[in-house]
Amino acid sequence: MSSNRLASVSHDANVAQAGPVLVVGVLVMAWASILIRWAAAPSLVVGAGRLAAATLILAPFAWPRALPEWRALPARQWLLVALSGVALGLHFAAWIASLSLTSVASSAALVSMTPLFVALASPFLLHERVSSGMGLAVVLTILGAVIIGVSDAQPGGPHRAWVGDLLALTGALMAGVYTMAGRVVRRRLSLLAYIWPMYGLAAVVLLLGCALQGQPLVGYSGRTYGLLLLLALGPQIVGHSSANWALRFLSPTFVTVAVLGEPLGATLLALIFLGERPPWTLILGGFVLLLGIGLAVRSESQQQGVT
Repeated sequence: MSSNRLASVSHDANVAQAGPVLVVGVLVMAWASILIRWAAAPSLVVGAGRLAAATLILAPFAWPRALPEWRALPARQWLLVALSGVALGLHFAAWIASLSLTSVASSAALVSMTPLFVALASPFLLHERVSSGMGLAVVLTILGAVIIGVSDAQPGGPHRAWVGDLLALTGALMAGVYTMAGRVVRRRLSLLAYIWPMYGLAAVVLLLGCALQGQPLVGYSGRTYGLLLLLALGPQIVGHSSANWALRFLSPTFVTVAVLGEPLGATLLALIFLGERPPWTLILGGFVLLLGIGLAVRSESQQQGVT
């Protein structure tokens, strides 16, 4: 069998595996909102602790394998790694802060508006066409997120919820920048070679934020530090890394649409562990979200030729 044929078979196998890997990643990421709510620490400290811990845990695995890739990486690609890391840090700063101002459901849903930004920018910045089916999926998922967010505009919603909603949308925009930069860099770098410096730079951004805001990194309970470790191991290393791995084989629009399953899982977990009962708008929005995700899976399978 020729080398080209072997490469094609390997790529097809990775494409087929990307879906299940994303499912696992999304299920794990759904726990982030709950763990953050339980952690008795300021938002910037939670984000910085999560990313710093993930960077330290991955360091022994990344350094021996990634050095040759880092040496060969052009300066322009390093700029994209830096852009991705800064955007990820700002994404977490905005999103985690939103959780203290609005409901878990609305925050998780609105921060998942990322597919809108990615779908609009991909044809111009990545030169990747968004199919009509994927475009409709994006519209449906965004509509579902908007319906969910409407619940915060109703009387009796969380105080200053609109500020939290705006922060969540800012987090969505930053996640779009992080995803599109990652799509380009992942064509050149292996997973560990990409995520280690990117997670590390995002941690630096948040640590600087802690310093500017005067938020201490010490003095919290052992339970809080344990929750930060769980955030690093689960939602960060397993969840986000699964999405970053899939970026090499699937379109960024599809990956961001698939991640929209996170708010549904977060909503269910919030009901079980935090007692946050979803209003009818959230149930309706969740149904529309699922329709959009299902259509995105079908569209991506057709485009990739996976049956």
